[in-house]
Amino acid sequence: MTHQPLLMGVLNATPDSFFDGGKYTSLEKGVQRAAQMIREGADLLDIGGESARPGSDPVSEAEELRRVIPLINEIRRNFEIPISIDTYKPKVAEEAARAGATLINDITGVQDPKMRRVAREYNTDLCVMHMKGKPKTMQVVDPLYPEGVVTHLLEWFERQIDELVDFGIEKEKIILDPGIGFGKTVKQNLEIIHHLDQFKSFGLRVLIGASRKSFLGKILEKETQDRLPATLAIHTIVLVGGADLVRVHDISEHRDVIDLISRMRRELSNP
Repeated sequence: MTHQPLLMGVLNATPDSFFDGGKYTSLEKGVQRAAQMIREGADLLDIGGESARPGSDPVSEAEELRRVIPLINEIRRNFEIPISIDTYKPKVAEEAARAGATLINDITGVQDPKMRRVAREYNTDLCVMHMKGKPKTMQVVDPLYPEGVVTHLLEWFERQIDELVDFGIEKEKIILDPGIGFGKTVKQNLEIIHHLDQFKSFGLRVLIGASRKSFLGKILEKETQDRLPATLAIHTIVLVGGADLVRVHDISEHRDVIDLISRMRRELSNP
């Protein structure tokens, strides 16, 4: 029986995230938001303390720790939901794992040996995301992939998987994220979505996060707050195409999408 995709809820403890920046920066509001997402049907929470929106500036390790570790501790104290830490800083990942996070979501592709050591030591799942450049500059000019974005990503993922396995990471712990919007044009994002089956060829879980992103706004000429229908459409396409996780801001609406697709698959597999 095909497993049901997982719904990853975005919980940003940051003042400048592109959609909900500043809403959940206090510990009390962060925990309240976590409780709301759990009620609405999130399968896991992805907690981040540094915005990765285009043009964003990095924050210090100390500040990121201040933002996320108390929140993880409080969520773990009150709820049983799995927790992901969205960070590229090994110290933040380690402290989060000590606090109870079981997934490291690294936008830099887990290329830092220190991050790999944390994942190996704490036996966490590991989301390997592709990003061309850095958040500050990744969309300043059109990113180029002479060999084609899909071919580039397939070759890049193959190298990262081999390196992680050689480092001692269990292959089944690895999750692949092609990094929608992270150094890609509108056309490149759509090519990735259209060819999702090729990323499934590694036999690993695939995560897609297109929630309210700017490429949807460019296509439809919609502002962030008006991109939910487009988000649901794109995530429906990738879920039907085999995505194992979707990372979203809007939980209840995506819960309906996943439950409907899962019901359809069950009915069609049992004529």
